Amino acid sequence: MKRVKFVLDDKSIPKKWYNIQADLPTPLHPPLNPATGKPVGPEDLAPIFPMALIEQEVSTKRWIDIPEDVLEKLLLWRPSPLYRAHNFEKALGTPAKIYFKNEGVSPAGSHKPNSAIPQAYYNKIAGTKRLTTETGAGQWGCALSMACKLFGLDLKVYMVRISFEQKPYRKMMMRTWGAECVPSPSRDTETGRRILAENPDTPGSLGIAISEAIEDAVSSKNTKYSLGSVLNFVCLHQTIIGLEAKKQMKMAGDYPDIVIGCVGGGSNFAGISFPFVHDKINGENVRIIGAEPSACPTMTKGPFIYDFGDTAQKTPLMAMHSLGHNFVPPPLHAGGLRYHGVAPLVSRLLLDNLIEAKSYQQSECYKYAVLWAQTEGFIPAPEASHAIAAVAKEALQAKEEGKEKTILFCWSGHGLLDLGAYDSYFAGKLKDFDIQDDAIKKSLTGIAHLPKPSL
Repeated sequence: MKRVKFVLDDKSIPKKWYNIQADLPTPLHPPLNPATGKPVGPEDLAPIFPMALIEQEVSTKRWIDIPEDVLEKLLLWRPSPLYRAHNFEKALGTPAKIYFKNEGVSPAGSHKPNSAIPQAYYNKIAGTKRLTTETGAGQWGCALSMACKLFGLDLKVYMVRISFEQKPYRKMMMRTWGAECVPSPSRDTETGRRILAENPDTPGSLGIAISEAIEDAVSSKNTKYSLGSVLNFVCLHQTIIGLEAKKQMKMAGDYPDIVIGCVGGGSNFAGISFPFVHDKINGENVRIIGAEPSACPTMTKGPFIYDFGDTAQKTPLMAMHSLGHNFVPPPLHAGGLRYHGVAPLVSRLLLDNLIEAKSYQQSECYKYAVLWAQTEGFIPAPEASHAIAAVAKEALQAKEEGKEKTILFCWSGHGLLDLGAYDSYFAGKLKDFDIQDDAIKKSLTGIAHLPKPSL
């Protein structure tokens, strides 16, 4: 009988996170204070983050201990299983071996609780009473809602308007875990009211939702802000995915030739890939691919610049690949990938040629997502379908070349609350979007004056 699952016991859960900043060939450019143009210090970040997270953001220590209280909560679903996708391999007729790390087994249905749990914990011990956050597809909002309830914190979630309308059950999940969820842009903040006055029909964006959540946090008592992607400490927390996967690949007697993850802000991609980037830096021959939507081609078309992480320019300037903080992506169904920038750590690895970036149209992603569901049984989230499309392309290339390759990817979440998008696909109503260079140039016009990092 072919082995399908590779499962670690509770005792095998990683006890430390891996911090790739210790091994970067090229150090990160520091975030800048937009008013002074100088690197930000802890005092600049203290109004929105607890000091423990600020320390993790700037740390270059290779291994960072996971607190016992965090491990206790992570053990509700971790270690997550690794699967061999025998049936998908057969359907593609490929000699490639395909493994996937199933992050859809978490209570929230995605990888997002891996950072939500520690962020809630560090805020709790710092005396925070309430958090604010943004969410795209709702996966992060659900994860943080659960984490805040587990640690006794209040939470308000600003959910990107198009996803708020497309994915009603996610906001019901947040409410079940005790959080308040409103569509963004909202009338609850000055930023939201201004944007709605300018464009009442806007679908919203993660950049707008971040602005609203930060405005709320800094103007409210005993409140901090929480972010589900992009930042160094979020990528750090997610490395538990890849660290477990390395142990499980050893159980399988295998090692990947290719590691793949979908990319929006970069959290799940960082989680699966950074432990393998460590191996690549140290001489391992492994390709690492980030799969993003053609409708929001941050890595494949966005220049590497200093830009704001949000629309209202409330964040520090970050050195990253960006389409411009005013860029509003088309209303594709992969709401978690509709972000104008990408994590500075991911951007740095792309510049150093340690990872690759490829983009895919959503119709192609759904084609392979349906094939996946019909062969492996699990229905993927729209975000995860981008990773599956990339896997299929690489597996078919292996078939064409007649080479046996081992592919590992992060199945970042299930799509059981995204069935409206599948309905649109089956009805032939799913639109593909091509972002023209002129549109990107226009969105970058307002930030042309910002200092650009040297390459």
